[in-house]
Amino acid sequence: MDVTSMNRVAQAPQATVPAIPADQVAQNRGVVQAVKALNGTEMFGEDNQLMFVKDRQSQRMVVRVVNKKTNEVVSQIPPEYVLQLADDLRQKST
Repeated sequence: MDVTSMNRVAQAPQATVPAIPADQVAQNRGVVQAVKALNGTEMFGEDNQLMFVKDRQSQRMVVRVVNKKTNEVVSQIPPEYVLQLADDLRQKST
């Protein structure tokens, strides 16, 4: 019996992460700087901040105004009901 083949360890395939184009990186950096500048002006109130987040369920970008102390969402664009409606329509079409 050949045991040399039994000693080999199978290697899992490497997951590849697609490279982000340089112009996209620069654009993202610019958005982050703009949001920090807006939050610094207290345009949304002393206790609120602007956030760009990816909605977990829909995987869409969402703009939120969030209370810094309580983490409560004060306002959201698009609103939660619009995200749910889009998800419902997507599920019905498939």
